Amino acid sequence: MRYPQGILVSCEIPWDENERFMADIFREEVRAMIAKGYRQIYIFGTCGEGYAVDTTMFRDIVTVFREETSGEDVLAQVGVITLSTANAVERIGIAHGLGFRVFQIALPSWGVVDDDEMMAFFQDVCGTFPDSKFLHYNLPRAKRILNGRDYRRVADAVPNLVGTKNTTVSLRSIGDLMRHAPDMQHFLSEGGFPYGCLYGDCSILGSFAGVSPAKMWQLFDTGKSGKIEESFRISRAFDDVWSDVFSPTEYRQESIDGVYDKMLVKFSGVDMPLRLLSPYKCFPDEVYEQCRKILVEKYPEWLA
Repeated sequence: MRYPQGILVSCEIPWDENERFMADIFREEVRAMIAKGYRQIYIFGTCGEGYAVDTTMFRDIVTVFREETSGEDVLAQVGVITLSTANAVERIGIAHGLGFRVFQIALPSWGVVDDDEMMAFFQDVCGTFPDSKFLHYNLPRAKRILNGRDYRRVADAVPNLVGTKNTTVSLRSIGDLMRHAPDMQHFLSEGGFPYGCLYGDCSILGSFAGVSPAKMWQLFDTGKSGKIEESFRISRAFDDVWSDVFSPTEYRQESIDGVYDKMLVKFSGVDMPLRLLSPYKCFPDEVYEQCRKILVEKYPEWLA
């Protein structure tokens, strides 16, 4: 396996009313994740607003993230979401200079890349930093979803592409990843993880990680130990709780990911502002309170 199995968790970025980075709250969030046993931690996916920060913000936040994750047992990742190879290399270079050696990258999304362009992107980005490891963030917003055969071709040509982040809950899609690229570490959602465990070792992308660490580790341990039926039962419970807790948000369709994830951070006890960088909007405070009320009153055992 090119990368260790585990639970991958995101740390979201707090902004004040003037869209300035609130470092103290961010430090508290990162420390809380580490205290809950998580060692694979990243910033700047979609929920971490990696698409929205300018270069100065990027450098400032990555600097603080490095200070908080420099322990030997923490595998910290920096995500890079850009529209070009040059932009990706530039930002990775900033984080690399600060000491990071694991990065999460997404394909450029302004135009759909074909097979040759896809290969060129991975070779040019990953090849620029041969001492580093890369995970691919495989999301529909990039306009191309890679399948298992795609990953097999790229992984054979790019040895430091070590893993993927996939949120699909399709058995067929997950099986395709696991069959054709079993040497890569696939980080799957709470809903997809048990399907991956049917084929071999895989990992979790933990959206509820800060709120429900006990449940998250239970899901991981049952899947890892081959208790597949129990893993599916817990996975179903995650989906049931998510659907119920966030039912007050249903009037907003196709919301950007961070609107939910910042509420989850706040549920966990960190005083996370809900606001997102312009132009995206967060849920009103009253909606947050409605969601929190459901969680606290109906699912208190999930707050542990």
